Amino acid sequence: MSAPLYNRVALIGLGLIAGSIALAAKRRGLAQTVVGTARSAATRETAARIGLVDKVFETAAEAVADADLVILCVPVGAMASVAEDIAPHLKSGAVLSDVGSVKAAVIEAVAPHLPDNVVFIPAHPLAGTEHSGPEAGFATLYENRYCLLTPPEDTDAEDLSRYIAFWQGMGAKVETMDAEHHDRVLAVTSHVPHIIAYTMVGVADDLRRVTNSEVIKYSAAGFRDFTRIAASDPTMWRDVFLNNETATLEILGRFTEELFALQRAIRKGDGDHLHDYFTRTRAIRRGILDAGQDTDAPDFGRIKPE
Repeated sequence: MSAPLYNRVALIGLGLIAGSIALAAKRRGLAQTVVGTARSAATRETAARIGLVDKVFETAAEAVADADLVILCVPVGAMASVAEDIAPHLKSGAVLSDVGSVKAAVIEAVAPHLPDNVVFIPAHPLAGTEHSGPEAGFATLYENRYCLLTPPEDTDAEDLSRYIAFWQGMGAKVETMDAEHHDRVLAVTSHVPHIIAYTMVGVADDLRRVTNSEVIKYSAAGFRDFTRIAASDPTMWRDVFLNNETATLEILGRFTEELFALQRAIRKGDGDHLHDYFTRTRAIRRGILDAGQDTDAPDFGRIKPE
């Protein structure tokens, strides 16, 4: 086995994403030691009990001491305060990264607190489930998933190459892009779909005459998928929308225009418009399958009870 890419990796936050990083990094030999911390004492206790990391610290300042790589795995809204807290304790030459779903706001929040001798490489792994907490992580979460990096233009090539290798070592496909471009793309592929799912489940909840009876009892695949998405961590998604306001509102506006056009087609009985529209959008699904980002197994890959 080759030498670890980093001697000591510190994870700030010990939920699904951090837990999966810890398990994957240790399994693949990417780090000699993985340590971590979390704001909640209960989370720290659980992480220690299950051996999620090599050592759990009570504070972030303790966790980052002598770490070669520090990854912020906290909600976007908490990035600034965490960065300010750990900045005086970061090792010279350390790489600081994050896993936030928004990049421009994270850079604006974190960068001003960092000393000049720390390398900041923002990241966003496009992977996750509706589950959270230290027991939700698993070592294969990042396999064949994309991790998008938005490094500053003056990032040292060697530091960037090593961090790319770290994510590739966990099975991820890595690409780099501008932070603003990232936020606009993710507004389409993730942020707005989540808010639509939250809205649809909220509509069902408002219909009290069917909620907790017909809606749940007769849930079809479409609504089940909405509820899975809408079960995602509320704190994380609150912060995503508040910190990617411009791109989210732009895409929501375009979505509303499309929705109005479909409403008109249904009202006028314009079957040709509906058929053409659905044919065009169906091709997107084929593109996702061709890219290896989902499976075409029956029932969307759900495991059926035997």
